[in-house]
Amino acid sequence: MKLIQAQNDQAVGELAAQKFIEVIGKKKDAVLGLATGTSPLSTYSALVNAYRNGKVSFREVRTLNLDEYVGLTEDDEQSYHRFMRENLFDLVDIKLENTHVPCGTINPEIACKEYDALLDRYPIDLQLLGIGGNGHLGFNEPGTPFTQRTHLVNLTEKTRHDNARLFASLDDVPKQAVTTGIYDILRAKELLLVVMGENKAEAVAKMLRDPISEDCPATVLRDHPHVTVIADAAALNLLTKQELEEFK
Repeated sequence: MKLIQAQNDQAVGELAAQKFIEVIGKKKDAVLGLATGTSPLSTYSALVNAYRNGKVSFREVRTLNLDEYVGLTEDDEQSYHRFMRENLFDLVDIKLENTHVPCGTINPEIACKEYDALLDRYPIDLQLLGIGGNGHLGFNEPGTPFTQRTHLVNLTEKTRHDNARLFASLDDVPKQAVTTGIYDILRAKELLLVVMGENKAEAVAKMLRDPISEDCPATVLRDHPHVTVIADAAALNLLTKQELEEFK
């Protein structure tokens, strides 16, 4: 695991975007695993700027997103389909038919099987991740088996509270989601974790210090051979100088 320290949110995004640009530069039809929430916003902003400046094209790229809320239609303001279009897809030259987000409005069992088939058909070259305050990856909450594939998850109250800032009220936050499993996250050739903010510092410390366990899903990243973590100072403020040096 390689840890890169960045000065602020914007710097995290620019460094993460450069990683994407490098991957696409080597493979024009790269398959990218994407994430949602506030953590990847600066990455997507930097990628849009890079596209507008002629530094990258998404014309042959394919994407698979990690998750979607159950019960939200694709055009719902809070759906991850809508999030991706507003923050990346509609702002670059990607073909919408090459973008994939789990479906939250059909039978979850069918949605999961369909998404597993996509993940088998299109192996991911680079997977972007954020980390939850409780160490979750995607919506894989503590206790999720590392062998789990795409599945229906009941969101914990902490996760719902963390995401409530994006909704009108906590009552509007869905209680379930369809999420790519840890098994498929680990199948990506490279993993890129972006972390910002003091509220994620404890999760980062646990990810690096705790025994690898389903109690903190993010600890499993230490088992992957190609992981890059890009984080700002606030997210790293619980780490010692020795730990920061160890993961450089």
